[in-house]
Amino acid sequence: MSDITSRPAPLSGLRILELGHFIAAPFCTRVLADLGAEVIKVEPPGRGDPVRAWGQTPEGQSTSVWWSVHGRNKKSVSINLKDPAGIDLVRRLVGEVDAVVENFKPGQLAKWGLGPDDIAAANSDAVLVQISGFGQTGPGRDRAAFGLIGEAVGGIRHLTGYPPAVTDLPPVRTGISIGDSIAGLYGAIGLLAAIFEKRVARAGEDLPNRRVDVALTDSVLSLMEGCLPEYGYFGSVRQPHGSSLPTTAPSNAYPSRDRKWFLIGANSDSLFARLCRAMDRVALTDDPRFIDNQARVRNAEALDQEISAWTFTKTIDELEAAMKEVDVPSSRIYTVADIAADPQFRARGMIQDVADPRLGKVLHPGAVPDMGGDAGATVRWTGPEVGAHTDEILEGLLGMTATDIDRLRGAGTI
Repeated sequence: MSDITSRPAPLSGLRILELGHFIAAPFCTRVLADLGAEVIKVEPPGRGDPVRAWGQTPEGQSTSVWWSVHGRNKKSVSINLKDPAGIDLVRRLVGEVDAVVENFKPGQLAKWGLGPDDIAAANSDAVLVQISGFGQTGPGRDRAAFGLIGEAVGGIRHLTGYPPAVTDLPPVRTGISIGDSIAGLYGAIGLLAAIFEKRVARAGEDLPNRRVDVALTDSVLSLMEGCLPEYGYFGSVRQPHGSSLPTTAPSNAYPSRDRKWFLIGANSDSLFARLCRAMDRVALTDDPRFIDNQARVRNAEALDQEISAWTFTKTIDELEAAMKEVDVPSSRIYTVADIAADPQFRARGMIQDVADPRLGKVLHPGAVPDMGGDAGATVRWTGPEVGAHTDEILEGLLGMTATDIDRLRGAGTI
């Protein structure tokens, strides 16, 4: 058997230039960097990517703890994109990479001389991934957007709440910029698909530059399960249902005696029978209201009352033990403290104590997916300082001398 630790990382040898800021494009490239791709992130000199200042920042520091994760495994090069000399540097870098990932407003990079045609001229083989709010085409392409706008237009925000009969508060957000992250994942998939296409092209086949166009709105819409076909066929508009599911029951959050929420998904006949056994309410399985899933869905409110009456007599620990014994899908709702202490996450390397040269020990989520062995997806280094790799890249990749670099730094280009 071969030694898996001697193998290179899955994307070793793939070089990507990131012209991104905030979340979507940087998340896309972080996923690829975790898998071994060499990611060169271009940042403005001085302050760098604005997301460096997002989230909690340690006293005496100017960069947040989040950046340790968000910028990990990347090389930071500081270049002023408003300086013609800086644009020339970026064009030269484009000539040395396999792909470019950007998430500026459509047309912005073209104004700076780094549009799709400019990138194609600099490197006829480079894949271009463009992530934006509404995409590169269509009447809405120029609309400003962040992740929350993509979530609203894509439809998920309408469903993340309770029915109007329960509350008149607005639908809640997920607590993270999920629209940006979903678009970033689609960007990574599109980039790898384009690279694969090029590498399996028939001999002599001249493929044009592949442009991967990812919209936040499209990305969210693609997750909406049966909402669109149900509307097209029945004219029905799916509505928010709080923590329950409209298609299966029981599947909800139930209160424990110690005032915590416990999720139970006993939505098949066999699972429901096991739940009833744990509740010492076996007779419920013969109740016509709960005889099968369709009946349980019609009578979900009554069923939830039955289950809640039982869960409210138990602590969260007692509920977990009871459901584990009968093997019913269930869980308390984890906080990040629960996540950090979870033995399953720890065993799979999803909670990692990473040494950050700026901050000391920082908890990082592990790299996903698990590719097997130490040569898979991993954390190689933490988010670097702005421009930490400028000299390395300009010297090693573009062949510039120390004198050239000093001149550009003195002019404010880097």
